[in-house]
Amino acid sequence: MFKKLIFPAILAGLVWSFVNGRKKKNIPLLGEKAPSFRAKSTGGVIHFPRDYKGSWVIFFSHPADFTPVCTTEFMTFESMQKDFEDLNTKLLGLSVDSLNSHIAWLKDMKENISHSDFSDFDTDFPLIEDENHSIAQKYGMIQPKADTTKTVRAVFIIDTRGIIRAILYYPQSNGRNIDEIKRLLIALQTTDKFNVVTPANWEAGDEVIITPPSTKEEAIERLENMEDTKCYDWFLCFKSLPREILEEKLLHKNTGENICN
Repeated sequence: MFKKLIFPAILAGLVWSFVNGRKKKNIPLLGEKAPSFRAKSTGGVIHFPRDYKGSWVIFFSHPADFTPVCTTEFMTFESMQKDFEDLNTKLLGLSVDSLNSHIAWLKDMKENISHSDFSDFDTDFPLIEDENHSIAQKYGMIQPKADTTKTVRAVFIIDTRGIIRAILYYPQSNGRNIDEIKRLLIALQTTDKFNVVTPANWEAGDEVIITPPSTKEEAIERLENMEDTKCYDWFLCFKSLPREILEEKLLHKNTGENICN
């Protein structure tokens, strides 16, 4: 009798653990495919990531339209849109407000608001309507301990293959550093293009770190051939990567712009 009772109890426990374990993973992780969706936006219907194939994407959420911090962030993103375009990167915004609210908010920003000497602009990148929270839930943008209905300030940097490469979360009370988002994007593209990694506080034009050797022989060879590198030990070697070379390789369609500004 005891055996008959214990087996269903164990099975029920395993099922409960499995279901709740799946529920806890409410955000996509680094290295995973960005969740797909279809959505209405100020730029028309979006099929993501299909419509963005071949481009990097900065996908970001803001808590609500007609709010002060969100307004300054959105205007800053718009003022830097050309910088991101030059890096083969498209901007994509989201909040849980309606499409009508988005349109009215963008119109108000254009006609009435100036921030950091930026004003009277037309927003060219899409702002997604997500009133039912379906996309925000897929991306973990709604975090109940912060707010049960509004999104936090999430940023997902997604590469040309639709893979999530970086995730940033800011609270509702504090605006994002858009320059830092751009710096991180350039660092990720530098890693891909030159097979290097970047040190703390790296800026475009600074020295980069050569990826650590995978064998003892590679480590010895590296220490014996240091003409183009600066090695402090076998695992920490730097080399120069001039700004001009970086811009030549990263700037989309050779725009001639300076990505480091």
